[in-house]
Amino acid sequence: MQLQLWLGAAGAAVLAVVSGLGQHRRSKRKRIDDVGFVPWQLIQVLAMIGAAILVSLALNMR
Repeated sequence: MQLQLWLGAAGAAVLAVVSGLGQHRRSKRKRIDDVGFVPWQLIQVLAMIGAAILVSLALNMR
Protein backbone atom coordinates (compact mmCIF):
# COMPACT_ATOMS: atom_id res chain seq x y z
CA MET A 1 0.00 0.00 0.00
CA GLN A 2 2.79 2.39 0.91
CA LEU A 3 4.56 1.79 -2.42
CA GLN A 4 1.39 2.71 -4.29
CA LEU A 5 1.15 5.98 -2.38
CA TRP A 6 4.78 6.82 -3.20
CA LEU A 7 4.22 5.99 -6.87
CA GLY A 8 1.13 8.17 -6.93
CA ALA A 9 3.06 11.03 -5.33
CA ALA A 10 5.83 10.64 -7.91
CA GLY A 11 3.27 10.66 -10.71
CA ALA A 12 1.64 13.79 -9.34
CA ALA A 13 5.05 15.47 -9.07
CA VAL A 14 5.82 14.60 -12.69
CA LEU A 15 2.45 16.00 -13.73
CA ALA A 16 3.24 19.22 -11.83
CA VAL A 17 6.56 19.56 -13.66
CA VAL A 18 4.99 18.89 -17.06
CA SER A 19 2.24 21.42 -16.43
CA GLY A 20 4.85 23.95 -15.32
CA LEU A 21 6.62 23.44 -18.64
CA GLY A 22 3.30 23.86 -20.45
CA GLN A 23 2.66 27.14 -18.66
CA HIS A 24 6.17 28.33 -19.49
CA ARG A 25 5.64 27.54 -23.16
CA ARG A 26 2.31 29.36 -23.12
CA SER A 27 3.83 32.48 -21.59
CA LYS A 28 6.66 32.52 -24.15
CA ARG A 29 4.54 31.99 -27.28
CA LYS A 30 5.34 34.13 -30.32
CA ARG A 31 1.77 34.89 -31.37
CA ILE A 32 -0.02 36.35 -28.38
CA ASP A 33 -3.44 35.78 -29.97
CA ASP A 34 -2.98 31.98 -29.99
CA VAL A 35 -4.38 31.19 -26.58
CA GLY A 36 -4.55 27.67 -25.24
CA PHE A 37 -7.47 25.93 -23.61
CA VAL A 38 -5.60 23.94 -20.95
CA PRO A 39 -5.50 25.58 -17.50
CA TRP A 40 -1.84 24.74 -16.78
CA GLN A 41 -1.61 26.67 -13.52
CA LEU A 42 -4.67 24.96 -12.06
CA ILE A 43 -3.36 21.54 -13.07
CA GLN A 44 0.03 22.33 -11.54
CA VAL A 45 -1.45 23.48 -8.23
CA LEU A 46 -3.79 20.50 -7.98
CA ALA A 47 -0.96 18.09 -8.80
CA MET A 48 1.25 19.63 -6.11
CA ILE A 49 -1.56 19.41 -3.56
CA GLY A 50 -2.18 15.80 -4.55
CA ALA A 51 1.51 14.96 -4.25
CA ALA A 52 1.69 16.56 -0.80
CA ILE A 53 -1.35 14.61 0.39
CA LEU A 54 0.00 11.32 -0.96
CA VAL A 55 3.43 11.89 0.62
CA SER A 56 1.77 12.70 3.92
CA LEU A 57 -0.30 9.52 3.77
CA ALA A 58 2.73 7.42 2.79
CA LEU A 59 4.73 8.79 5.71
CA ASN A 60 1.89 8.12 8.15
CA MET A 61 1.52 4.48 7.04
CA ARG A 62 4.60 3.47 9.04
